[in-house]
Amino acid sequence: MSNLRVAVRRVAEAALTPMVPADVLDMVHPLRSGAELRGRIEEIHPETADAATIVIRPGRDWAGHVPGQYVRIGIDVDGVRQWRAYSLTHGPRADGRISITVKAVPEGKVSNHLVHDARPGTLVHLEQAAGEFVLPPQGGKFLFVTAGSGITPVIGMLRNLFPSTDEGVLALPRSRAHDIVVVHVAPSEPDSIFTADLKALHKAEAISLVARYDDLDGILDVNDLAELVPDLGERTTFACGPAGLLDALEHHHAERDLPLFTEQFRTARVVAGEGGTISFDRTGTTVEADGSTPILDAAEEAGVLMPSGCRMGICYGCVLPLRQGAVRDLRNGEITTAAPGDGVIIQTCINAAAGACDIDH
Repeated sequence: MSNLRVAVRRVAEAALTPMVPADVLDMVHPLRSGAELRGRIEEIHPETADAATIVIRPGRDWAGHVPGQYVRIGIDVDGVRQWRAYSLTHGPRADGRISITVKAVPEGKVSNHLVHDARPGTLVHLEQAAGEFVLPPQGGKFLFVTAGSGITPVIGMLRNLFPSTDEGVLALPRSRAHDIVVVHVAPSEPDSIFTADLKALHKAEAISLVARYDDLDGILDVNDLAELVPDLGERTTFACGPAGLLDALEHHHAERDLPLFTEQFRTARVVAGEGGTISFDRTGTTVEADGSTPILDAAEEAGVLMPSGCRMGICYGCVLPLRQGAVRDLRNGEITTAAPGDGVIIQTCINAAAGACDIDH
């Protein structure tokens, strides 16, 4: 970098303090390469009265996904950043966008916000796709058992194998090695997400669909699977749905020595407050801190050696993972929450405890 460019950059940084030019770029072009990974909601399509598909334009550093994987999304709701995991409901798309389908659950702060209140243009935070709930590429005989919104990772796999066009469902070479039966459970047909997709795939003989509606058929008894799927013993089962269904399937398949892969997302609820305990995993240290003391300062006062730099929130030299809990940004009052597995990182020099929090350090 030339001396002139260095000088210009220093002048710009001085003028923008406490922000740096990268901060301004993030505001103008938040989806640029090199920025924190975000996405912009571009479309919202209702699926049922309480479910909607959210179409998102991810940032340029989005690395793609394998059908069946999920993405963790961070969105600010009432001033608190909440993170949730949602399955991607498609295969790779030519337009580069991604989609999730969200079912609003009672008292679900994030799901209700996304289904009923989110609007196109909203920016969300993203993590890279993850998850091992994916089909082996070599094919085989499979049974999908899904209930409610548990259909979402499965529909992503099916759409990738059997794309739908105006002319109907396409039978691609990559799909010929897959023999698939889908047992899908829903409270009623109007409450069944993707029922039209599943029926179209069944009509095209791409899959064999066994639809079970609680209001007509009663609650599914997993012991009836052998009757519903006569060649059950020849199939590998992939299941996604409520914990009770998955527990029953695990017991059922274990007794019969049948292969089973499951996917289940937990709901994380963190209540923010003023101050609290800060635990540091690797040192075993726990300190009490008020709501106005930076985590960095509270840790150092307790004798915990911490990474640090500018202590102004600029250099990111103090960044550490927040394993779980809630913290408050002392610059703007913004709350960030995390539960185990969320992969949230924070700047300890400008965040204070907003309740009990656990730092990976």
